Amino acid sequence: MTFRLLFTEDAAGHLRELDRDKGLAKRLAAVRKTLGLLESNPRHPGLQTHKFGSLSGPAGEEVFEAYAEHRTPAAYRIFWYYGPRKGEITIVAITPHP
Repeated sequence: MTFRLLFTEDAAGHLRELDRDKGLAKRLAAVRKTLGLLESNPRHPGLQTHKFGSLSGPAGEEVFEAYAEHRTPAAYRIFWYYGPRKGEITIVAITPHP
């Protein structure tokens, strides 16, 4: 099943920031690849998707974390949840791991 990706204002802003900074081109490519995998298979093993317990969606949805980068200082992560409708994934944040 292919999913339609929706972005919160924060997530869209994070993506724009990555796009504007040419020094982050490698990270942008990793984030775009991850978004593509989320569209086609959010359970893809390379995403290392897992529940992120300290966040929830606006209607109490479970939020998940997917890896855009591995073994990299401040590696980027994508936080998302299923919905609001069937076949949709909402991207909550695109951010470096603390």
